[in-house]
Amino acid sequence: MTSMLDVDDLHVHFSVGREGRRSPHRELRAVDGVDLSVQRGSVLAVVGESGCGKSTLAKAIVGIVAPTSGELRYDGEHLPLERSAAQRRRIQLVFQDPGSSLNPRRTVGSTLAELVRVHHLRPDGLVRDRCAELLDLVGLAARHLGSLPRAMSGGQRQRVVIARALAVEPDLLIADEAVAAVDASVQAAILNLLAELRDSLGLTILFISHDLGVVRSLCDRVAVMYLGRIVEEGATEAMFSDPQHPYTRALLAAAPRVGVALGAGPPALRGEPPSPLDIPPGCRFHLRCPIAVERCGLVDPPHVRRADRRAACHFAWGEVGGPSI
Repeated sequence: MTSMLDVDDLHVHFSVGREGRRSPHRELRAVDGVDLSVQRGSVLAVVGESGCGKSTLAKAIVGIVAPTSGELRYDGEHLPLERSAAQRRRIQLVFQDPGSSLNPRRTVGSTLAELVRVHHLRPDGLVRDRCAELLDLVGLAARHLGSLPRAMSGGQRQRVVIARALAVEPDLLIADEAVAAVDASVQAAILNLLAELRDSLGLTILFISHDLGVVRSLCDRVAVMYLGRIVEEGATEAMFSDPQHPYTRALLAAAPRVGVALGAGPPALRGEPPSPLDIPPGCRFHLRCPIAVERCGLVDPPHVRRADRRAACHFAWGEVGGPSI
């Protein structure tokens, strides 16, 4: 597979004012040096706790927020913040909450038809047929073209949001917590739908989630994000069977598994993530890490690489001595 999207040393920082008129501004480092490569036709998961920068990364890729520094390349070409209509079409974002991302006063049909017309994707006489096709792609009947969002279930609304993203015929679909707001049975249906769309349309998908447990059946690769950075990345099965970063191990331990009692396995994460306004020195995970030593609080670990995997830990694969993960 060839690389479709490359993210090189991407930073997205925000200036945040303190209370009080004379207080200096501080910098919130939401995305703080991310490198990623999304292969054409693949599904890559970006996983991490709330607040780690996943959604900001997605918005920077789509062009909603401006990077502070770094570069985005699409098919090898620089992707600017100000994009042409064709560039905007190629990358589409599916938001977490369909209830807030759909206009409650517009029918499903009018929402889809507007996109098809604005981008001149079908002649006027074929717009309704195209909207019906889009609903069929996501498992909904044509009768829903006349429905308002409030008359639909949460799972149906999420399918409409996916259909809306597909209306402009993108190459890359970014699903930002697309199954977080629905129950387990609907989660499974949406994950199956995304897998089917990948196969039938040749879509490339960047799947963002806080739950490592939901990505195994869908994703080819997993990138684990913590406090603005990727701390581990690799093929999905390798990550699940042989995690090298303590944070990845903690996320896996927190995911429910059939036949495994709650509380079994490695201990859960201790404490809360540090604020992106005050990132600690050294390894940014060391304050919560069960195997941290003095060096971890002083030296920021580089990525240790093995074949197509990488992990930002001093003790990954036992390279530099110390306790075994």
